[in-house]
Amino acid sequence: MTETLSPGTVFAGYRIERVLGTGGMGTVYVAVHPRLPRRDAIKVLPENAGAGEEFRARFLREAELTARLDHPNIVAVYDRGVRDGQLWIAMEFVDGTDVAALLRRESPIPPPRAVHIVTETARGLDEAHRHGLLHRDVKPANILLEPVEDGPDRVLVADFGIARAAGDGTALTAVGTVVATLAYAAPELLTEQRVDHRADVYALGCTLFELLTGTKPFPRDSVVAVMQAHLMVPPPRATAVRPELPPEIDAVLARALAKNPDERYSSCGALAAATASAFGVAADHTVVAAAPPAPPPTTAGPARPVPSKAPRQPNSRVRYAAVAAAIVTLVVTLAAAVVIIGSPDDSTASPATPTSSAGVTWGRYAFIIDALPGLLPATPTRTGHQGLRCAAIAEGSGAPADLELMPDKVARIGCTGNADPVRDVDVRCSTNRHPIILVDEPGVVVLGDQKWERATGRGRVTWSTMAVSTGDIGVVGIGFDEPTRNFCMVVVIGAKTGQELYDRWWADAPF
Repeated sequence: MTETLSPGTVFAGYRIERVLGTGGMGTVYVAVHPRLPRRDAIKVLPENAGAGEEFRARFLREAELTARLDHPNIVAVYDRGVRDGQLWIAMEFVDGTDVAALLRRESPIPPPRAVHIVTETARGLDEAHRHGLLHRDVKPANILLEPVEDGPDRVLVADFGIARAAGDGTALTAVGTVVATLAYAAPELLTEQRVDHRADVYALGCTLFELLTGTKPFPRDSVVAVMQAHLMVPPPRATAVRPELPPEIDAVLARALAKNPDERYSSCGALAAATASAFGVAADHTVVAAAPPAPPPTTAGPARPVPSKAPRQPNSRVRYAAVAAAIVTLVVTLAAAVVIIGSPDDSTASPATPTSSAGVTWGRYAFIIDALPGLLPATPTRTGHQGLRCAAIAEGSGAPADLELMPDKVARIGCTGNADPVRDVDVRCSTNRHPIILVDEPGVVVLGDQKWERATGRGRVTWSTMAVSTGDIGVVGIGFDEPTRNFCMVVVIGAKTGQELYDRWWADAPF
């Protein structure tokens, strides 16, 4: 069944009212919920879209992952399934319009409204990235606007139906089709390069260009010409289309549309903050800026100096397996936070460029870098052992931490690797410098547990395999004996088993 469903038709229990829109990935309907007094949006994919078992399983799994997102700037996913060979997904119905329709009526968009749309979209995308999901099809048609009385529109990111887990970094679908709409597709989506959250940053940059100018960044007459432009043509200048725009916006767009993902903003929030700055608008504190933002005022306290000598207290006892399990549960949540670029006005900075005293430093987290210099990068803009990209992470929330505020008990740095074999590294250090003692968790089978000693120090290493929803994954935990770093613990995640991760990584680990 591939024809459009008629009003009154009952599909998967929902009564169809009308068509909202139709695209290459299916048709979206307004439908009445079978039991609740509400209307939902039901997206029904074409019958041939679910023909492959691999695609079907991935679609259902990704819908399940998306349903876990709970954010005011993300369209909620309620249910999904298969009926008569067709995949479907039930979502929050947004009674409004989308940005593509807005552009057809009103183009270009006034800068204040464009800044609002990009800022709110960035919040939703960064939330998804923090939970390990990439959108991969950010474009005006997938940004919804819901009118709000006496206020700006509510902005929601829609259509995570082709979202992919951040750890699944392939650029193409199983049948070799580019998954993003071509006009907004990052260069890495068009090649065999690994794809991460920065592809969404690129697409949001393309959307920003269109909002401000009324044209797509690379308008061409053919598909091949558009692909070549994304891959080879320098980013366009918005001021060439609209000279009245501030020249600072050209530098913002140039960075957002950089061919090399390493040269782009580290997050969608960083792009939004730079955009606001270019128009002289103060960035909201809840936007993830290029430098890690301060926590909300309700939770942030004054910065406290680290005492040179703290009163002696009992050692911290940390259950290694419990920490590992918590990290594995959120194994890819660091993906959007681990590349912290320089300040918004540093439009030409490269992650490989050392920072000066005026640039980004680790601030109050520097004591962790001093304890583990071979593992972690010297500055947030550089890479660590085997290309690790790292950021200070707020304990509990997983959001980027303020580098100038020392946490009360535990300071944490999270890193993402290249998955060969390391996928994630989590470093936690007690801020009072008292030793952390690793304690085994009852009921967890540890494959190996041994004391280690090298020229650089000694400690304990343990490794295990843990089961997660996507399969098994290896975990290696490292503790230290010497006082210069016995207040830290390191948990490494990757490979398929703990033994594989230990065999491939531990021998050359920089400890």
